[in-house]
This record gives sequence, C-alpha cells and structure tokens, in this order.
Amino acid sequence: MTAISHPPTSTASPSTVHPLEPLVAAEILAALEILKAQQTLSNRVRFISITLHEPPKALVLSYEPGMPFEREAFIIVLDNTTGNTYEAIVSLTSQSVTSWKHIPGVQPPIALDEFFDCEAAVKANPEFQAAVRKRGIEDMDLVCVDPWSAGVYADDPERDQGRRLLRALCWVRSNPTDNLYAHPIDGLTIIFDLNSLEVVRVEDHRVIPIPQEMTNYTTEYVADLRKDVKPLDITQPGGASFEVRDGHEIRWQKWRMRIGFTPREGLVLYTVGYEDQGRVRPILYRASLVEMTVPYGDTNITQCRKNAFDVGEYGVGTLANSLKLGCDCLGEIRYFDAVMANTSGEIVEIKNAICMHEEDYGILWKHTDWRTDQVEVRRSRRLVLSFIATVGNYEYGFFWYFYQDGTIQYEVKLTGMMTTGAVMPGEKPAYGTELTPQLYAPNHQHVFCVRMDMSIDGIHNSVYEVDTEAVPMGEANPYGNAFYAKSTLLSTEQEAQRLIDPFKARYWKIVNPSVQNRMGYPVGYKLVHGENGLPFAHPESSVMQRGGYMTKHLWVTPYDPEERFPAGNYPNQHPGGDGLPRWTQADESVENTDLVVWYTFNHNHIPRCEDWPVMPVSYIGFMLKPVNFFDLNPSNDVPPSPSKHKCH
Repeated sequence: MTAISHPPTSTASPSTVHPLEPLVAAEILAALEILKAQQTLSNRVRFISITLHEPPKALVLSYEPGMPFEREAFIIVLDNTTGNTYEAIVSLTSQSVTSWKHIPGVQPPIALDEFFDCEAAVKANPEFQAAVRKRGIEDMDLVCVDPWSAGVYADDPERDQGRRLLRALCWVRSNPTDNLYAHPIDGLTIIFDLNSLEVVRVEDHRVIPIPQEMTNYTTEYVADLRKDVKPLDITQPGGASFEVRDGHEIRWQKWRMRIGFTPREGLVLYTVGYEDQGRVRPILYRASLVEMTVPYGDTNITQCRKNAFDVGEYGVGTLANSLKLGCDCLGEIRYFDAVMANTSGEIVEIKNAICMHEEDYGILWKHTDWRTDQVEVRRSRRLVLSFIATVGNYEYGFFWYFYQDGTIQYEVKLTGMMTTGAVMPGEKPAYGTELTPQLYAPNHQHVFCVRMDMSIDGIHNSVYEVDTEAVPMGEANPYGNAFYAKSTLLSTEQEAQRLIDPFKARYWKIVNPSVQNRMGYPVGYKLVHGENGLPFAHPESSVMQRGGYMTKHLWVTPYDPEERFPAGNYPNQHPGGDGLPRWTQADESVENTDLVVWYTFNHNHIPRCEDWPVMPVSYIGFMLKPVNFFDLNPSNDVPPSPSKHKCH
C-alpha cells in the first residue's frame, strides 16, 4: 500500500458514469480541498476515512445513463488537539460542505499510520526499554510492538477516560526475518495515547521467560520442500466469460451487479440481479461484511483484554493486500484497484485489491437414463469476487461466489498467524494450547456479521423461519414417515432475532409476497447457514456489552440508510449497547417492507499444534439459494463441456 502524491484539483472526475462508482483519486483530493477551504481545521487533524456518500436508494433504482445526480464524499475527521470527532459531507457537484457535525463522546476507527506512530514512540520510551532489558533484550530493532484496541473495562483508571488509547503487546525476533510470534514478551503491556502520541504507562506485571524455539515458515527456513508437486495450470484459451462495463459494473452469464470498496468494509456488492426470461430480476441492493469481532477466552493478565472489532476499530479495507497472479488467484484474472487516502490526505492506492475470476466447481447437475443409456452432465462454474486483508497477525480472505443455478455464497477463509503468549517453565496453559515449549496460543473466536439489503424482485420483502417438523403418528400419519416444512412469519424486529437450529434443519427465507412463480409460490431466497456457534463470553463481559449483535445469528430490520454497522458507527472504546440491540428496541414491523437481513456466524478456534507456525485455511460462511424464485432449474440451459473432455 503506497501513498501517492497527486496535484490538488477542484473538480470531480469526469469519468463518473454511475451514482455508485467509488470515488477516484481526483475526487478525494477535491473533497479535501473543499473541506479545508470552507471549514476551519486545526493543524493536527487526521482524515480517518474519505468515502463515497452513497446517494438515496430511490435515485439509484430509478437511474438511467445520462441522468444528473449529486456526487458527494463522506469524511470522518479527528482533531488530535481536542480529541473531537467530526463528520462532513462534501458536495463535489456544488463544491460545498453541505454538512459538518461534531459527534460527541466517540473514538473513530484506528488508522494504519497510527499503528506505526505507536510502535515508534513505544520503542523510544525509556521505561519500556528498561522493561525489555530486564528480560535480557538489548537490541530494540528486534522488538516488535503490536498495537491493539484498548476496549472499555470497568476497572480502567478514571484518568484514561476521554483519551484515545491503544493497548500494545510485544514480541521479539531472534534475527530480522525470524517469526516474531514465536517469542512473546508476556507480562508486559503498554497503554498509549494516540492524540498526544505518548506512552501513558508501562504495565510490567511479571517477568516470564521468553520462549526460545524458532519456528519459521518461509522458504529460507524450510529446508526440505516437497519435490513431488507437479505443475497445475488453469487456462482459458478463449478468455474469461465475464465483462466489466462503466467502471465497476460486472456481467457474467446471467448475473448483473456493481461493486465498490470502502476503507471500513472492503468489498461491497451493489444491485445484484439475475437475468431470467429476458429481464434482470433484483436479489440484493447492497451487501458487505459490516463487523468482525474476535473475543479471546484467556484469563492471563496479558491476554484477558484482547478483543478486536476488526471492521469497526481498524477497517479491513485499509488492510487489504495487493494480490498476485498465481498465488492468491489462479486463472484468467481481472483485478480492481482500491483508492483511498491516509490520515494526512495523501492518496493511497492498493493495486489489485479485488480479484475476479472463474472457477470450475465440479458437477452442476447430472442424470443417467439407464433405460436409454443416455447420459447428461454439466460442469459447474462459479464467478469469484474476493479480497484478502492482513489484520495484524491474521489473514482473512473474503469471497463472494455466484453460481449458474442462481446460488450466492459468502465464505471467509482464515489463515495467517495466531497471536501467542508464554507460560512459566513446567506450566500448562489453562485456556489455550501449548505449541512449543512455553509458547501457547489462547482460545478465541471469530464472529462475522454480513449486512444484506434485500431486494427479492423488488424492495417489499418478508422473512420466514422454516423448520422441518415430523407429523405425530396417527390417523394422519399411519406409517410414521411424514414430515413437512413449517414456515413462520417473522413480522417484527424482536420476533426476527433468531438462532440456528440444525436439529430442525432450520433456514430462513426472504420472499416477495406480492410476486409468485408459475406454481403460485411467493418468490424467494433462503439463507442456509454453515458452521456457527455462540459466544462463550459472559453476557456482562465488556466484549458482549459492546458486541451485542453476537448473541443472535439472524437480525432483520427495516431499511434505514443510517443503520450500517451492527455494533454502532463507532465501536472503538465504546461502552456498549449500540447498534442492533438499540435499534431493534422499537420492535418495528419488518413484514412486506424494505428490509435488511443481518447474519452473524461464529468460528470457534481452539488452537491445534497443526495451526503452528502458520495456519492452514479454515472456511466459514453461508449460502443464499433460490427457493421458488424460478419456475424451473435456471441452469438447464448450461451447455455441455467440449467433446475433447470426453464427458458427454
């Protein structure tokens, strides 16, 4: 990720062809220039994020090429002198600041350059240097400081209130390329003020010997690489089947959609639809990952306050990787760059932030007529849209898949490095797994929430919970074999706070009650869960107060453009209770209306020795599958594979 200097400009990009196109570099710089000219700013402000201020949904849905529209930027500003946070809306069309609001009592997300400021200041602090020297460490260049969000705890000192804080943890390398997470400096934490850029205090709880075993994973350290791996190439001699138009509009077979990218959410899907019988039928208006919380389950004094709201506190978009052909993606690839700004207002371009390609996915459908010996089989192909973010020690791959039969899948791929702690010689960790002598990884969870602004054949939708139930044995079921799908309307926000139940084969279906397929069923899509669980943190714990959305797997709310993030707009150092738990207290109707479905899924990670030193990928996610949305199998028209493959 590179900061690039661009000359200032006062006009929006003339290349903007759609209201949902992401801001380009010229527009970001123009918005900053307008804000600086029309609003008095101190000389110590940080521009936390600059994104497209998305236009009203009604405008987007009625938009035709060439129609005029207002082009706006949304900017979050932090004044380091006062600690105040402001939100600005800047019109690039009228070149004016149309809104400037102070948001009291909040801390905006932590910016990437603040991490670097923290590490440099901590390593230069004499008290910190004395603490690491006490542990036998002399070379400060080998010390690594990982800044963690500070959270909010009942026993926090009163003097911390109102400060913009980080809680830093430390590791040390044996040499400049050594795996730092093999050598935690446990028992030592640092509280750092990001506004004053000073160490508030060094908390030296106790000296624990630093684990010494080196466990590395890069090719320079792995001497005996496998020699029996033959090349596997993905080739598409005729090129890819997808098409990109007007910036970020994607067409792939019968799928139509637009994409965007924000510093907070990363990849965003817009106006997803499927062409059926000559018209594009809407399914989703907007969908993205809107929160990711990682609660740790260890009472160790260094570990017990570890928790991270990786979307709301850090922004996974700002941490996106530049993807490489043949490594992160295979095949005929189309990349999209991400353009944003750092806190100084310099343009940052992440090259190849989004990868789009096609994948073979086995059999789509098959049948053998054994009477005629006629065999029909079709190969499944899916369109892949993905990005990968490095959040400190972890890597997260975020993948949207689109299938030929109308299915949409969302999958998170978890890999990277576990954060680690140390135990005294002879001890065993109570709430984690020992990986090498004295080194352990604590138990933790990864909780994801995806927000889906549904639009099943229009914006008036309803949600049903579907359980499969057995019919009692009796006159209506004399052989005891009958069962049926029981659909229950979730008509209000409170009714729609639900948990999975695999013993009832539970799923939820989102339908348009005013549109039926040819057999009279309301058209719909069903949400089919995969791996899931619930948090193990106590309901009164800090992380659960702040992340109340984690208590339910399904939430449904009426559409409100201001309700974007399930833990609230500013979860950083927030005491809790914001977001979905607060919004749904009104118990508004969600029946036959413009609604948003929020799905929360939980990966429970009890570490394994096999997860060290670098983790093999774990997968978690869900599917949206058409349920009576079509009249018949929409993939019946997929052609057979070429005869050279001898499968037809």
